[in-house]
Amino acid sequence: MKFFKVSLTGLFFIFLLSSCNNYSKVLKSPDNAYKLSMADKFYKEKDYHAAQQIYEQLYPVYKGTDKFEEIYYRDGYCFYYMREYKDAENFFKGFLDVFPNSPKAEEVSFMHALCFYDASPKLELDQTNTVKSIGMMQTFINAHPGSDRIDSANSIIDLCRTKLELKQAQAADLYYKISQYRAAALSYADLMNDFPGSANGEEYKLKEVRSYYKFAKLSIADKQEERYEKVMTEYRDFADRYPDSKLLKEAEKYNDLSQSGINAINKN
Repeated sequence: MKFFKVSLTGLFFIFLLSSCNNYSKVLKSPDNAYKLSMADKFYKEKDYHAAQQIYEQLYPVYKGTDKFEEIYYRDGYCFYYMREYKDAENFFKGFLDVFPNSPKAEEVSFMHALCFYDASPKLELDQTNTVKSIGMMQTFINAHPGSDRIDSANSIIDLCRTKLELKQAQAADLYYKISQYRAAALSYADLMNDFPGSANGEEYKLKEVRSYYKFAKLSIADKQEERYEKVMTEYRDFADRYPDSKLLKEAEKYNDLSQSGINAINKN
């Protein structure tokens, strides 16, 4: 068994060395037609690094010929499949600039937008690419209203918006957690304005009411009455928006506490 494992390892390195030698042989070949056929072979075998390097060598040779469009097209996909999304985005954009009337233009336009989505990082990092993905997918939808990729584009927009909403909600929750109650209340209000169709709207509104109550309760005496009134105003807004909400009773609690706070102030 040990010999068998060693043999497998040896075979793997022999195969790897053979592949590298074959790739080097192709790069050094003066036969451009052979190079192109091998680049296409590497591409079909999903050896995108090898294919991309050879395609790049062939640009000056085939530029202006009927083969150049396909080389450019596959080169962009090589970068995409290697997850080098910035390079892929640039290549897809370049393809659209050079071949605006290509039968592949719609597909490449979608891929150009998709690169921004695929480059979108995990939640805690900057979401610039997520925002760009929404804009680029909407641009695609507007430019290709009859495309069979519209549903996919809309799904990606929804995923991006959900991601941005979650990031914004986490920021609002953090403000509340560190007792920055006014900042938390404003952040929850922004969430409702930025994502008016969110399924979490009732929860955001309750958190806004609660944050304003906490802010009022901790305020100096001269500011408390005004800030309790703000809590009551936001409670009424909650009741108007969500009259049948299961959270209404909890929101009403903060309204009642605020009214009690105002009554206590006026007694004194």
